[in-house]
Amino acid sequence: MSQAREHSSEHWPKRTFTNRDAGSWAAVRKRAAHLAFGTPVLPFLVVGAIVLIDLAGGAGVIWLPLLAAGPALAATTSRPCGVLCVGLLAGALSVMLGTRDGVPGGELAAVLSALAAVTLASALASALRWRRERVLAAVRSVAEAAQHAVLAPIPPSVGPFQVAVRYSAAAAEARIGGDLYALVPTPYGVRMIIGDVRGKGLPAVGTAALVLGVFREAAYDEPDLLAVVGRIERSLARNLGYDDFVTAVVAGYPEPGRLEVVNCGHAPPLHVRASGSVASVDPVNPAPPLGLRALTGETPSLQVLPLADGDQLLLYTDGVTEARDHGREFYALAEGLARHVSDEPASTLAALDAELQAHVGGRLHDDAALLLLRKPAVPETVSAVVAGGGSITVPAPPRPPGAGAGVSCGRGAE
Repeated sequence: MSQAREHSSEHWPKRTFTNRDAGSWAAVRKRAAHLAFGTPVLPFLVVGAIVLIDLAGGAGVIWLPLLAAGPALAATTSRPCGVLCVGLLAGALSVMLGTRDGVPGGELAAVLSALAAVTLASALASALRWRRERVLAAVRSVAEAAQHAVLAPIPPSVGPFQVAVRYSAAAAEARIGGDLYALVPTPYGVRMIIGDVRGKGLPAVGTAALVLGVFREAAYDEPDLLAVVGRIERSLARNLGYDDFVTAVVAGYPEPGRLEVVNCGHAPPLHVRASGSVASVDPVNPAPPLGLRALTGETPSLQVLPLADGDQLLLYTDGVTEARDHGREFYALAEGLARHVSDEPASTLAALDAELQAHVGGRLHDDAALLLLRKPAVPETVSAVVAGGGSITVPAPPRPPGAGAGVSCGRGAE
């Protein structure tokens, strides 16, 4: 105890001095950063260059009106106080240069009046610009909150899957678009959806929210995946216009090794086997997009395929496959996936997204979503009875390649 007290008393004054000193330096740095942020450096440089030209050439009144360029330029980069500072400096320099060059009083007064008018107008423009920027920042924060509410973040592991998601909205200023995705664990296994709403903007966001809300509720209630799709279809039929629709892929993993897929007019998922080969899961019986069943009379069908340990499934929207480069060439997603596939879905999607951005030159022209799932291998165990009535758990011997593998055929909608 005495050692602790001695240690505390020995270092207490030093710690107090350090904190106070650090706090004062932090305050100084904060003031300096705030001053540097609000200081219009470029306008000051322009004003200084005009003064130097006038001093070097002695042209008098010819150069004085150009000092108004300082506050006018400050309005595009600075706050109103910065604009006023540049205007006051330009006015003082005008008086100094006008007196030095012998400019008549009437002409100097006209120059100062014009400079004052430009400064006031620039300060007003700067105030309006800062107000619009604050409103835009608030709108962006609301858009981000709406995106998190509609597209809830997906954890890196859901049920037996490793999961990664990448989403890019074409309207970068709003940071939200019409693509949708969700992945939820349910009593009937992990279920997921990815879709693309026709159109853009707020109407598309509202439709995406509607689809995701119905999906999350139906995924927990309906034991049959086709029934989940049917509830989404009925909800859209009640709420969408006659020319609105949603393309989507709804999938489920009800039991080990069995993946169910319902494709409603959407781009087919890509199945990556443990060997690294990539295959497209094309629908056996193509179905119309959600919201158009009443017009076509066709119903979607359930497609079943095996999903072994180490396999991966990539769901995506057409903003990825329809991305074009400067030569109008589409992005080859299957080839890119085969190049970048790894045991970490997040790393795979990061490499795909970087390649996609490079392909289009840094800006997508449509919303793009990528959802990648990987079924990691789980070591099987067996229990062995030992002497004394106890038991130990040891890893089971590996099965020979292909043992227990099977292929399920798709079945139609009932």
